Amino acid sequence: MLDKVLRIGVLYDYYGALLTNRQKECLEMHYFQDYSLSEIAEEFNVSRQAVHDILRRAELILEEFEAKLRLVERRQSEQKRIRQACELLSGLPAEVLQQPQVSKALEILERLLET
Repeated sequence: MLDKVLRIGVLYDYYGALLTNRQKECLEMHYFQDYSLSEIAEEFNVSRQAVHDILRRAELILEEFEAKLRLVERRQSEQKRIRQACELLSGLPAEVLQQPQVSKALEILERLLET
């Protein structure tokens, strides 16, 4: 379940703006604020089944956007390659690492990993 929550959270970060307001509100309440389906249904004065349908549809939409655009996949792949480059540079001898261009390159790569 935690994997699903994390996945939905990442997809929401990338594609959440493309959902309807109701879909966003339901996802936020359910996944980020830990509301139950019944609590969300009560909040919006709809049935629990309606909330379930809204959540499933929103999840499907997020997954469809990722399947087409692959922004999350690309970002994860880029982060992996940046980590590999950092590891390679960090393994260089100290005299090489002290060269300004090398230390600056390593600094830039490490900042990219922070974002």
